[in-house]
Amino acid sequence: MRPTINPEAVSEAPAPAGRNTGLLVLGGVGLLGFLLLAGLGYRLGQRLEALDERLARLEPQVSDSANRSREALQAAQDAAASARAAVEGRQAAELAAREAEQDRQAAEAQSAGARQQAAAARREAEAAREAAARAEAEAQRIRQQAEDEVNRLQQALGQIAETRRTALGVVMNLGGDYLKFEFDKAELRKEDRELLSRIAGVLLTSKDYTVSVNGHTDDVGSAAYNQKLSERRAVAVHDYLVAAGVPPEILSVTGHGKTRPLVPGTSEAARAKNRRVELGIVNTRIIYGRDVERP
Repeated sequence: MRPTINPEAVSEAPAPAGRNTGLLVLGGVGLLGFLLLAGLGYRLGQRLEALDERLARLEPQVSDSANRSREALQAAQDAAASARAAVEGRQAAELAAREAEQDRQAAEAQSAGARQQAAAARREAEAAREAAARAEAEAQRIRQQAEDEVNRLQQALGQIAETRRTALGVVMNLGGDYLKFEFDKAELRKEDRELLSRIAGVLLTSKDYTVSVNGHTDDVGSAAYNQKLSERRAVAVHDYLVAAGVPPEILSVTGHGKTRPLVPGTSEAARAKNRRVELGIVNTRIIYGRDVERP
């Protein structure tokens, strides 16, 4: 409790005499200061205690606030990371979208190119079909012309000697009553040359053909001898046709000896028919289905 001082009592009290009086006054003032300081210290102590109590009460709040601050900071960091991830995801999505758009455009361009190529292929296929149809029609026309030519040639040669039709052309048999070779001979007689001249005249009016000259013999003699004899007879006919104007490059010569008799038997009549030369006349347009220029 703060002491109470009566100012009147202090003022009315007799002052001590001499030096002692001064000390008394100073002593009274010192006591007053002390009391004042003591009261001030007491109040400061109480205030400090109150502050300590408030600090004690605030400490949990401060700690809680610090925890919340740390949590808020972590949440902010998490949110920032999420935001960065979201931005990166959005950028990745935009990049993927651009790439997808580029892929789509490339696919459309490729598809357009494929459609153009397919259209071009269809046009080419149609043109090829049309060309094939035209070629087939042309080949049919050529084959028909060739057939007509072979028929004409057979009819014309048939008036000269014996003929027969084959798949490729005409075979003309020059033997027996038409072209007679003497036994063991390969020389042409005058009447044989006249016959061959007529044949050459017919061949010269035709085109697109080849002629094979095939020599044959009867059954008398060895195989080797008859082979040579058949070749000489074929060469004799070949040389005369060339001399009559038939191009030599369309002629070929083959000897068959006695391996292909025309008539079986050993009579003189049969052997006379087997001593012969056959002309195989082949139309090249029937073989190739196209026009072939004559050399």
